[in-house]
Amino acid sequence: QVQLVESGGGLVQPGGSLRLSCAASGSIASIHAMGWYRQAPGKQRDLVANITSGGSTNYADSVKGRFTISRDNAKSTVYLQMNSLKPEDTAVYYCNAHIRPWNYALSDYWGQGTQVTVSS
Repeated sequence: QVQLVESGGGLVQPGGSLRLSCAASGSIASIHAMGWYRQAPGKQRDLVANITSGGSTNYADSVKGRFTISRDNAKSTVYLQMNSLKPEDTAVYYCNAHIRPWNYALSDYWGQGTQVTVSS
C-alpha cells in the first residue's frame, strides 16, 4: 500500500511564506513525476507545479516567480516553497505522485490535502 502524507499548511498573512512537504511511503518500486494541485471552494482542482524524477519543473502562471517545487528522491519527498503569498492562493493543496508499487502498474496517488489560508 502506498501513502502520501502532507504537512506544512496553515494560516499566513499576505506576503508571508509557507513550505509544504509530502512524503511517499509503502511498497514503492519507483516514483516518477510528483506535484502539487490546489482546490479553492467552488472551483476545480488545478495544477500548481510539478517536477520530474530528473528535476525538470513546471509551474502554473499564477505562481511563477513566487513558488518553488523541489524533491528529495532519497526521502521520497516533494516540497513546495510558497513565498509572497496572496489571498487568492487560499485553497486546499494536494500532493500528487506517479508511483509504481512493487508488483503493480504505474498509478496516480493523492495526499489527503492540507489547508492553506492567506488572510490578514
